[in-house]
Amino acid sequence: MKADFDIASRAYDTVFTFSNIGKAQRNRVFKYINPFLKQGKKLSILELNCGTGADAIQFGQLGHSVIATDISDGMITTATAKPHPENVSFQLQDINTLTATTFNKTFDLIFSNFGGLNCLSQQQLQSFLKESSLLLKPKGKLILVIMPKNCLWEYLYFSLKRNFKKAKRRNTTKSVLANVEGIHVETWYYNPKDIISLTSDLYTLEKLKPIGLTIPPSYFEKSILAKKPLLSLFKSIDNRVTGKFWAKYADHFLIELIKKS
Repeated sequence: MKADFDIASRAYDTVFTFSNIGKAQRNRVFKYINPFLKQGKKLSILELNCGTGADAIQFGQLGHSVIATDISDGMITTATAKPHPENVSFQLQDINTLTATTFNKTFDLIFSNFGGLNCLSQQQLQSFLKESSLLLKPKGKLILVIMPKNCLWEYLYFSLKRNFKKAKRRNTTKSVLANVEGIHVETWYYNPKDIISLTSDLYTLEKLKPIGLTIPPSYFEKSILAKKPLLSLFKSIDNRVTGKFWAKYADHFLIELIKKS
């Protein structure tokens, strides 16, 4: 997986971070987390699966102290090379090796965006969620953006192409080889109820929102769907249809959890 994302890092900003769809979906994420980020308190943030650093840099520009980590040398190299505030540091880190003493500090927020946790099996995810609570301060927050099993866009698109196997590919408990910029990455999909079940002993659910219910997945970037006026229409609908019911049908969902003690 590490080598896969090293390769993907070369084009990641072009094909996602700075793409119309990538920017639209990231804006949805920040719409939901900005109330916490802009409450006036300077936060200590741990970002996991930081990719090329877009979120960490935005956190840092808001004045927060950020440790942003990724398993990929390529992603960390790209992120570190970008202009970024002094309160942001990028570190090579495997999420599967995290412990309560990894950073010798605790955090107000642990954040992972755009399906980084979908690279974990259920056993690995369960282990991470347990360790995450030890890395958080009392009442600290865990905010995750994850790919669910029932993406409406994916189901409709591949069904119209009569590729029914691919239309339903997410809806399995087994891993799937997902295409990430031409690289096939082992991926598991989780619905909101799966995350809630795994965290119920440690966390309380604060927020559950769809990300990309009508904004399409990134592989539509070169199509007319990623251009005005259609993308503007999709963004407008996503701005209105925000109920938790829709979270499991979007390209991603955002789940915000608060540590119980």
